Amino acid sequence: MPRIHFQQQLAELKDKLLAMAALAQQAMESAVDAYLQRDLGLCQYVRQNETAINTAQRELDEMAYELLSREQPMAIDLRFILAVIKINGDLERIGDQSVAIARRTRDTIETEPVELPVDFETMGECTSRMIRSAIQALLDGDARLADSVREMDDEVDRMNRRAHADLLQLIQDESKKTQQAMNGLFVARSLERIADHASNIATDVIFWIRGADVRHQLSMAMD
Repeated sequence: MPRIHFQQQLAELKDKLLAMAALAQQAMESAVDAYLQRDLGLCQYVRQNETAINTAQRELDEMAYELLSREQPMAIDLRFILAVIKINGDLERIGDQSVAIARRTRDTIETEPVELPVDFETMGECTSRMIRSAIQALLDGDARLADSVREMDDEVDRMNRRAHADLLQLIQDESKKTQQAMNGLFVARSLERIADHASNIATDVIFWIRGADVRHQLSMAMD
């Protein structure tokens, strides 16, 4: 009977994490839409959503640490709770980066709109797909899907490097567009960081399922 109750608590912990993931993803997607559409209303929504994300993070941490202290789980259950704690932190940081994009969007709206040589829509879609896939990997216990998320991170890194180069060139060629280009640099960098957090989530899913720490495997393979 105690074991059944413990498994029910783990399921509840997982459900709470999935609900927080939905909030974080919605914040990220709304922040990108706000930037693309120059929408102050969406900026305000993202900032208000941060409160819900922060509250969810605190509740999840409290529940996870209580389970650790009371149940003293072993093996895969222990890895799952530890993974939840780390994923919880990455989701909160996705929310933070989304708010940062919303704040930068407010600055952008105050300047004259210009066409920037960066496909922010595609970069946002790729980053959002990483978050969705990482959470799906958690939901399904799918380490292979988690592996694919870590590989997607390379594409977002490439887009960020290209955006950086193109926007710096724009500043050099057309100095009057410096402010808009700097805002674009900031947004691209925030999306790259969100992608990193999605990759971290995938890494923690792999740790939960396989019991393997793969944090540095991709970077080592590239050296």
